[in-house]
Order: sequence, then C-alpha cells, then structure tokens
Amino acid sequence: MTAVLRVIAAGPLATVQDGGRTGWLRSGVPGSGALDPRALALANLLVGNRPDAGALELTLAGGTFVAEGAMRIALAGAAMPLAIDGAPAAPAASHTLRPGAVVTVGAARTGARAYLAVAGGFALAPVFGSVATHFRAGIGGLAGRALKAGDALPVAGPVPAGPDLRFAGAAPPEPPRIRVVPGPQDDHFTPEALATLVAAAFTITAEADRMGYRLAGPKLAHARDFNIVSDGIAPGSIQVPGNGQPIVLLADRQTTGGYPKIATVVSADLPALGQMRPGDTVRFAAVGLAEAAAARRALADWLAELPRRIVPAALDPARLLAANLISGVTDGSG
Repeated sequence: MTAVLRVIAAGPLATVQDGGRTGWLRSGVPGSGALDPRALALANLLVGNRPDAGALELTLAGGTFVAEGAMRIALAGAAMPLAIDGAPAAPAASHTLRPGAVVTVGAARTGARAYLAVAGGFALAPVFGSVATHFRAGIGGLAGRALKAGDALPVAGPVPAGPDLRFAGAAPPEPPRIRVVPGPQDDHFTPEALATLVAAAFTITAEADRMGYRLAGPKLAHARDFNIVSDGIAPGSIQVPGNGQPIVLLADRQTTGGYPKIATVVSADLPALGQMRPGDTVRFAAVGLAEAAAARRALADWLAELPRRIVPAALDPARLLAANLISGVTDGSG
C-alpha cells in the first residue's frame, strides 16, 4: 500500500517544488523550482533522495500533516519549529514516522522558506520534466496550485534502510549585500541610477512572491524611454518600470519582458534573496563577471561537499550525552 502524506492545514503559498524545468524558456515556460536550492538539496539528501527531487516548499508558515503509512521526512531551510506528535524534533535531520504520526511545522522565526522532503519523493506526474508548481501557468505539483487541507501527497518510495541522518556541517555564509552584475540594459539609466542602486537601502514590499519582489526605495531614473523591445529575462533580473522602483524577478518570472534591466543578481546570491521576506531591507553591491563566477563555483563546491556532511543521527554527541543509554550499572563502590 502506498504511503500518503495528508495535509491537515497548510501555510500560505505551500507548494511542491523541485530543481525546476530546464530547456523550455524558448517555448515561454518558466523554470520555477525551489527559491532556495541549498535547503532543498539538504532536505532531500537527509532522506536519501537526489538533491533536486520534489519536496514541499513552505513559505513563512508551515502547516500540519499526517503520515498515512510509514515514511521518513526531513525539514531544512528557514527556522520553522518542527514537532512530531507534539514533541519537538530537530531540523536538518531525518525522522522516521510511524503510520498516523502528526507532523507540525510552525511559523518561521527567521528566513522565509523551508523544505519538507520525504524519502522517495512524491509520486506526482511531471510536467515538462518537473513537478515544480507554477501558479500562473497552472502546472506542476497538485494541478498547479497551493496546498490545501485534505490534499493527499502519495509517497513514491519506502522507508530507507539504516538510521536517521543529520547534517553535521555549516551553512554557507550569507552575503552581507546581494551582489549584482550591471546590465544588460544599464545604459538605459542615468549614471546616478546605478550608484543609487548600490548605495541605497531598499525594502521588500508586500508585493513579493515566487515571481518577483517589488522593492521600495529611491527612484532609479531612466536616461531614455522605460520601454524596450521585449527580451529574455534571467533569474535575478532587476527590471525598472516607469515609476523607477526596481523589481527583482525570481523563479516564476515571465520569460520575456519589456522594461529595461539595470542589473542582475548573481546566481549564488539568489538563495539568500529567496529567504528574505516582506519588510526586510535589501542592499546591493555591484561586482564583475569574475566575482560572480567565483561565487557560483563556491556554492557549487558547497553543494558537492554536502553529501559528506550527512551522518547517522546516532553519532550526534549531544544526543548521546542526553540519552540514558545504559541503566542499572554502577562502578561497584555504592
């Protein structure tokens, strides 16, 4: 019998996401996928999945789920408290659930997005090679929509053999400023506009979702008309419409657009940006292509090293010291 993770209650914008779609931008299909692929990879590796397998992306608040069948889960990413049958459970660690176990994920104390993975992944039909949910296109996940109470997510594999696992490494350092490479249309702005972008503080507004973040701050002045012939939009493109307020475009962005793009967030900093929430302050730093490439290699190296930082949970010294492993034994002096 196939195990099922049943949704009792879901937080806002809870969706199924994976590593995203590749090769379809030319057909107008956005890539989608996890906004923090670092956390997605960690959650998946903790339960024995490939790093880009489908998992639940939980935004700001988690939800309540019941295990209909035995399964193994792991939560990684934003600091959302995890409880199993009401008892606190460690994040960045796997937990084997008995049938009927209730999993509760609370509101994020820090960060915006956490990923709940199950061993084997979810048995959902891929669309254009991915189970990633895209709301506006209505594809992926559960009919292209957010999770709601009563949804059933079939689990594709059995509980793995062996002990539960934990992460024994350190998170990659967060950049003090979100790094950007100027362009591709920085020549459509005044010299003062790029200087303002990297000198000023911007606030993420309430108009922030998986498509992009609208920012509020000093106006970025155009040197010419703010309309261009539509061209391709990369992840992290910062387009500036006529009001001069930047929009950072993310995983669910449109594939083409007609506003000039003053700069592009380097790919290595997109996960950190994806963990920011409305009301947070964003500061940018302009870098060259060489630094952007070096940052990408550093993140790739961290991800490549990640499997070697996954160890049996029983080897956690703190857990061993807290456990009463042997009772009724003395040194004979009492």
